[in-house]
Amino acid sequence: MLYPLFFALVYLSHITLLRLPYFWDEAGYYIPAAWDFFRTGSLIPQTTLTNAHPPLPSILLASWWHLSGFVISGTRTLIVMIAAAALLAVFRLVRSLLNVPAAITVTLLTAIYPVWFAQSTLAHADIFAAAFTLWGLALYLEPDSDNQIVTSALFSFAALSKETAIVTPLALAALEALRAWRFSSKPSLRRMHLLWAVSFLSPLLPLIAWYAYHHHQTGFTFGNPEYLRYNATANLGVHRILLSLWHRLLHLATHMNMFVPVGCAIAVSFTPASDESPKPLARSTIAAIATILIANWAAFSVLGGALLTRYLLPMFPLILLLCVATWQRHVKQWWPLAAISAAAFLAAIWINPPYAFAPEDNLTYRDMIVLHQQAISLIAKRYPQATVLSAWPATAEMTRPELGYIRQPLKVVKLENFAYGQIAQAAQDPGAYDTALIFSTKWEPPPGKLDLARGHREADAKYFDFHHDLSPGEAATMLHGDIVWQAHRKGEWAAVLRFPRAVDASLRQPTP
Repeated sequence: MLYPLFFALVYLSHITLLRLPYFWDEAGYYIPAAWDFFRTGSLIPQTTLTNAHPPLPSILLASWWHLSGFVISGTRTLIVMIAAAALLAVFRLVRSLLNVPAAITVTLLTAIYPVWFAQSTLAHADIFAAAFTLWGLALYLEPDSDNQIVTSALFSFAALSKETAIVTPLALAALEALRAWRFSSKPSLRRMHLLWAVSFLSPLLPLIAWYAYHHHQTGFTFGNPEYLRYNATANLGVHRILLSLWHRLLHLATHMNMFVPVGCAIAVSFTPASDESPKPLARSTIAAIATILIANWAAFSVLGGALLTRYLLPMFPLILLLCVATWQRHVKQWWPLAAISAAAFLAAIWINPPYAFAPEDNLTYRDMIVLHQQAISLIAKRYPQATVLSAWPATAEMTRPELGYIRQPLKVVKLENFAYGQIAQAAQDPGAYDTALIFSTKWEPPPGKLDLARGHREADAKYFDFHHDLSPGEAATMLHGDIVWQAHRKGEWAAVLRFPRAVDASLRQPTP
């Protein structure tokens, strides 16, 4: 009965975002893959490179499009429905472990946490995987739970949404196997823990079946070789893993003002709990949550070329659960801590932190979309025959009308990014293009402002593909062009350049 309320609240709080064109990895993979399945019924993408991501998001999106029509607002509405279902799982999980006030608090804090808030309308696989994972955890962590079959199915759906979601059930399988070994002298308890261990291993079967099918169809098991190299094999250096562990720890405990509830929890934990305090979380529950957090922290420090925080989406409610449980245990009047945390999260939705981050971690992604809309609209109206120099995702936005930026495709010349080396390379072939669309590929503090990550730029460039985008003026100078349009929105920027080219227009008598 609570689901319609959750859906309405998420929908209304995101209503200004529901018609925005597709963004970043939506445009690069998830929407094209679902669009191909919608049109052809093929689970293997045809119009974009296959990354071997499991097909459940494509199936759900395409099925929904048959009801809503292939419209952006329909896609966003489906994602709101998924996000609301995930929040309902958070509410059920916390209510069963703590109490209703704690459940309301954790659910609200999760909903307004900037990373979760931004992902609640974006068609990335992570929100699907988060919803199924959190429902699986809600059933597993319920006191005296025996929902092995349903829990196994939910974790299977999570793995078929995003392959990395398998980390959580595998970690729990190891935990339950350890518990079965500890209770080897008690047959009934040993049998129960073994059943849970088997149920957590079972999601491997549909995932293996998918990869077998993908290999049969494409010849590649885990996607194209470049994708596999970038997201797995190139990440195995010890120095990179240690840096990733540090970054991921910051993502879990401090990013987008998460340090406020975490800091409050650490501070109040030094206050002794009174006899009237609520009972603490069961030690078995704390062990399970700790196992999940540590496993995901370690796994996502190795997997993935880009350290995107959305990969950790189902972990944030668990951290908030631990924070609220600590507040209730040690402070009788804990509501001010919840209010301070809520205010910090709401501020971080609009106010950017003093370090570089992915635009999709808060509403900065909206600023980027609006700038791209304006730039592409100008090019389409003034220069419809242009050949446009740009980088992904703008190259996809200008060539795929289904992404919502353009009616007729434009011709494009692709760069990897707008760093000095790429711009210098483009300057060597000036005849290949007559227009350029350049933009900020990530948000970073303006020059002269506080930048907490300034000292790590060299390592970030080496291991995490960090680069500094040239400004419109610098790019125009190197490419010998004129800036015909530029705009800024809260640190994001975009510009359109035109290049006056000399053309040999002499007439020659055709040979008979």
